[in-house]
Amino acid sequence: QVQLVESGGGLVQAGDSLRLSCAASGRTFSSYAMGWFRQAPGKEREFVAAISWSGNNIYYADSVKGRFTISRDNAKNTVYLQMNSLKPEDTAVYYCAASTVVAVTGFTYDYWGQGTQVTVSS
Repeated sequence: QVQLVESGGGLVQAGDSLRLSCAASGRTFSSYAMGWFRQAPGKEREFVAAISWSGNNIYYADSVKGRFTISRDNAKNTVYLQMNSLKPEDTAVYYCAASTVVAVTGFTYDYWGQGTQVTVSS
């Protein structure tokens, strides 16, 4: 069992940066791939970024490539999402999730956090 708690969301202006954190409980965090997803009002949940348990394999959605960076610290049981050059279209609730395999599809993930709101004003 893995419990995930996101933090770091907030209200920023276009062009600003935010760093989201996702703290995981459990001793087996280092064996899980981690992903970030987001859901904007009236839209379906979409993939943002994913990182394998080792950090060697990383994937990004085209919409965030070059602006967002996913990373993890297995000693701290934490995964991060550094978001730079934020745009109004990045406004969404951001969720972290854990999976036994790194993937870009949400249904692959077994555990989900409660989400953190990111709002980018123009």
